[in-house]
Amino acid sequence: MLTKLIARYLSREDGATAIEYGLIAAGIAVVISAAVFALGGSITNLFTEVGTTLDSASTGGV
Repeated sequence: MLTKLIARYLSREDGATAIEYGLIAAGIAVVISAAVFALGGSITNLFTEVGTTLDSASTGGV
């Protein structure tokens, strides 16, 4: 009886699916974090440049 119970417990895959989804979500979070870290300076410079251009356009400097 105990061996059947252990065999049935080991054959269940419910928790494995949840763990797989958790690992996928963690992998996606790592990729997003790496992209933000790598591109952060470029994005900041881009927004600064756009803001400067819009500011000078609104004051008639262009």
